[in-house]
Amino acid sequence: MESAEIARRFLRFFEERGHTVVPSASLIAEDPTLLLVPAGMVPFKPYFLGQQKPPFNRATSVQKCVRTPDIDEVGKTTRHATFFQMLGNFSFGDYFKEQAIPLAWELLTKPESEGGFGFPQERLWVTVYQDDDEAYGIWHDKVGVPSERIQRRGLEDNYWHMGVPGPGGPCSEIYYDRGPEYGRDGGPVADENRYLEVWNNVFMQFQLSAVRSKVDFDVAGELPARSVDTGMGLERMAAILQGVDNIYEIDTTYKILDRAAELTKTRYGRDERADVSLRVIADHVRTGVMLVADGVLPSNEGRGYVLRRILRRAIRNLRLLGAGEERYMHELTAVTIDVMGEQYPELKADAPQIHGVIDAEEASFLGTLRTGTAIFDVAVEETRRKGKGTLAGEQAFQLHDTYGFPIDLTLEMASEQGLKVDEEGFRRLMKEQRDRAKADAAAKKTGNADISVFGQILEKTGRVEFLGYDQVTAEAEVIGLLVGGAPVPAAGAGTEVEVVLGRTPFYAEGGGQLADQGVIRTDGAEVEIVDVQSPVSGVVVHRGKVRAGEIRVGDQAQAEIDVERRRAISRSHTATHLVHRGFRNALGETAAQAGSENSPGRFRFDFTAAGAVAPSMLRDVEDEVNAVLINDLTVNAFHTSQAEARAMGALALFGEKYGETVRIVEVGDYSRELCGGTHVSSSGQLGLVKVLGEASIGAGVRRVEALVGLDAFRFLARESVLVAQLSEQLKARREELPERIDGIVTRLRAAEKELDKLRSAQVLAMAGEMAAGARDLHGVSVVTRRAPDGTSPDDLRKLALDVRGRFTGEQPAVVVVAGVPSDRPVVVAVVNDAGRGRGLKAGQLVGVAAKALGGGGGGKDDVAQGGGARPEAIDDALVAVEQAIAQTVV
Repeated sequence: MESAEIARRFLRFFEERGHTVVPSASLIAEDPTLLLVPAGMVPFKPYFLGQQKPPFNRATSVQKCVRTPDIDEVGKTTRHATFFQMLGNFSFGDYFKEQAIPLAWELLTKPESEGGFGFPQERLWVTVYQDDDEAYGIWHDKVGVPSERIQRRGLEDNYWHMGVPGPGGPCSEIYYDRGPEYGRDGGPVADENRYLEVWNNVFMQFQLSAVRSKVDFDVAGELPARSVDTGMGLERMAAILQGVDNIYEIDTTYKILDRAAELTKTRYGRDERADVSLRVIADHVRTGVMLVADGVLPSNEGRGYVLRRILRRAIRNLRLLGAGEERYMHELTAVTIDVMGEQYPELKADAPQIHGVIDAEEASFLGTLRTGTAIFDVAVEETRRKGKGTLAGEQAFQLHDTYGFPIDLTLEMASEQGLKVDEEGFRRLMKEQRDRAKADAAAKKTGNADISVFGQILEKTGRVEFLGYDQVTAEAEVIGLLVGGAPVPAAGAGTEVEVVLGRTPFYAEGGGQLADQGVIRTDGAEVEIVDVQSPVSGVVVHRGKVRAGEIRVGDQAQAEIDVERRRAISRSHTATHLVHRGFRNALGETAAQAGSENSPGRFRFDFTAAGAVAPSMLRDVEDEVNAVLINDLTVNAFHTSQAEARAMGALALFGEKYGETVRIVEVGDYSRELCGGTHVSSSGQLGLVKVLGEASIGAGVRRVEALVGLDAFRFLARESVLVAQLSEQLKARREELPERIDGIVTRLRAAEKELDKLRSAQVLAMAGEMAAGARDLHGVSVVTRRAPDGTSPDDLRKLALDVRGRFTGEQPAVVVVAGVPSDRPVVVAVVNDAGRGRGLKAGQLVGVAAKALGGGGGGKDDVAQGGGARPEAIDDALVAVEQAIAQTVV
């Protein structure tokens, strides 16, 4: 049975029994405490926690999930994977154990011809929590499972909670006996390799208070409404139903693995090390495709870091299999889109964008491997010079964070050099970085408030009505106040406060549009609003400071936005839509929006592209957009179904998930996009759009920045004044300026080259004098000299080599030259063969000098170069070198 059919059967079974089929949520978690969705119940978490009222009592879904805590085990075992799909059925205060257990048994054991999975009843075992006599009785008395195939287990195995105070309860798991060839008798408690878990039923019936660990918590009492959360791993079910040994051999994953084997001319099953790499590639490519499809882009922080690490591990393992500089990710991405496309049709629709992101990351990483190796070599040299056998965690972290070098590659290359890596230090720094990223993201959205507070407001008062499309002021009731993240009945002057109104004209930051600012007034208070967020769908939180009086819950308020700011932001937002359409027209449909920020008077627009956009194309897009402004097209917004919107050709933000009803904003017949933001009423109101330029912000992603309206006019006015000044100074007409300036620059560069030649000749002329003035230190000729400021590093090197060449081959000689090419000191050391025979090494001597200069450096035993940050310490550095020479040769 194919994976797609397993999913269809599961959903159909529960839909026929009154469950609402809920499409998979995006892998990008809405919960600010999570980067990615790690479990099937996460999208329903607000319902289980009582933060929001569910729109249905029963639901079923196939949820995409990504987990990476065990990423290092992926491939080494056939159990671990980073991407998986969780089938689940959920009850929110509706049915409980007495229905959930028989439903699970029915679906598993019903014949395939009747829509079930056809498991032989005698090969199914179940476990229950040790004190859950109710579940035991249902399994034994109602379902008819023999007592010898029902096992009781403790808190570690059969009790579920979220790790924080909230709902929890016992769970009951169903296992499939794969047979004696997979392990010993005795049921799941004896061998979970033979007895494979296929379904977990969690019964949330208790309210937990203090939660100290998985097995240590306090139960406050029964929940007012008991719920059910079940989970069945699709990949594991596919392995059983398809008769294969593990999840890497099922219909979807194996096709990716097999293609990777073909491309690298390897064969799965012949060599364990190669098999590990093939499994890593198959899993990680699939995970990468699914993450990119949901709008995640490679970066060095947050979920972008997770994606980058996963893709680079796949590329790294392709190289281990002999791929070299060959680029195979495009082909493997295509296979993944093909095998997963039946379940997720959006993969095929978004294939060009997915390819663009992954292809660019592969190209970027192959370049990183080349440059990173050189940086790694310097780190190894520095470690050895210090006489240590372990590469510092800070160095490994810098290789990873700055150069994108994966830690497993650093570990392997260090091992080849006979060194270890301070993994604990590296992982500590990584954890600190991730914690900062997660804390920043959570604080931005929730203001450090417990998200359940907003859920309680939502449940009590309903969704906040947004009036901002048509109104800039509104009367509303204050339905919530928070100070420091905690609800309060009132807030006085000088207090930073979060205000929730029953209705509001304020736009909450979202969709790339910055939040409105303004003021909220009551009879007794005035609050200046500086930010607006929506931490929970349906709740709008106004953040600001009480400027006068005291605001209280229940007050009638007048909310008024900063109209000029709103108009400027709306102009930027409409301009973003036009520029998006312009780039699509110029570059093709692969130029998908990957982010934006619409602020007053200016905006930035990120889009996927394989490389830089030519200046001529930027001008063409700018001209096309301004032509739309001149035509003064009407801007219209309306709501329709998602299916109708797609049929109309409306552009959707790449990776964004939308509800069944969507809002479309169209600018005449030129642009049509799904959008919830605010806009002008006609394109002519933008006045002017001026594109400032574009640049790369990551692999496969470009950023355009532009000005709108008065800001664009002011920019052009300043440019005009500047051009007029240049024209006056150079005595040339405006159209002659490029040629005139080019001529001046050419002559200036030629003069600089002549000066460099003269300076170089002057410096090199010092060689004879320096050699003649060499000091004798225990039979070694030593020359240390500070060169004139401005001497280039290349000339310092030439000078040192020239001086060294003036000594006979039998005479040990060391030459150390330092200088300040611009603002930082540089030191070069050279040692001849006879000098190296006395134990002198250029790399070590440069290290001594560089340390005195407040920097670092290294190189070979005969020639080395370093630098620092303290030019005033050059004399001290040369003295330190002479002392080091004397200590070595004495």
